[in-house]
Amino acid sequence: MTVRVERTLTVPAPPERVWEFIADPDSRAAPISVIEEWEVHEDGSATWSLSLPIPLLDKRVAVETRDDERRPPEYVKFTGRSKVMHVQGEHILEAVDEGTTLTNRFVVDGRLPGVERFFKRNFDAELDNLEQALRAEIEQTS
Repeated sequence: MTVRVERTLTVPAPPERVWEFIADPDSRAAPISVIEEWEVHEDGSATWSLSLPIPLLDKRVAVETRDDERRPPEYVKFTGRSKVMHVQGEHILEAVDEGTTLTNRFVVDGRLPGVERFFKRNFDAELDNLEQALRAEIEQTS
């Protein structure tokens, strides 16, 4: 089973400012509640250490992530792979009169029972966390 999630929001900042946040691996990882720690490597890839509260999984899961495509300041696509799941994410930025429209798309393909169910139940809250972090960053630098 595969979980697909998409959310679009508009923030009062130019695409270049939103890009600074969304293209940064630290900024993308920090707001996600199940990412307990992460390491960004010299080549720009990152290892996320996830703690997923699902049966049959009582340890952290290392997810190796990398950007597959980057078109500053309008598009970034990344993938993450681990033994328990594969994730693909896209962030699409478009300038509008009010600032920037940001579309977030995620696809999670679980390799262990319960992974998709967890993300299906919790993805909205995780996207809320990402949005709140982005808005807070924009307010701080305004």
